[in-house]
Amino acid sequence: MLVDDEEATGLAGRMGLGVPEFLERYTRQTSAGRSLTEKLTPHGNDCVFLDREKIPGKAVCGVYDLRPKQCRTWPFWKSLLVSRKRWELASRMCPGINRGPRFEPEEIAQRRDVIDI
Repeated sequence: MLVDDEEATGLAGRMGLGVPEFLERYTRQTSAGRSLTEKLTPHGNDCVFLDREKIPGKAVCGVYDLRPKQCRTWPFWKSLLVSRKRWELASRMCPGINRGPRFEPEEIAQRRDVIDI
């Protein structure tokens, strides 16, 4: 999950770390930008802050209120909204797609335009 400077600063503060230490410990540089690290689980590569043990059968974000834009706007990314086929592929990987509240087209457009993914 991509993380910008402001998001990294907030997360570092939450964890009681300086920004450089947070970046070293919990992020990595990718071709798309700085990203939160991942951990290999039986479900694939999970965000380092995703907890699958706290509530059996659920995946819980440990930093939900400070989650990066990429997480907050999921699944309304341009790359998923480009076609019905892309949306359906994503829905096979994410059981929450098509099961949550319905959003108005304007709300979807706002979320889509927050980050270019």
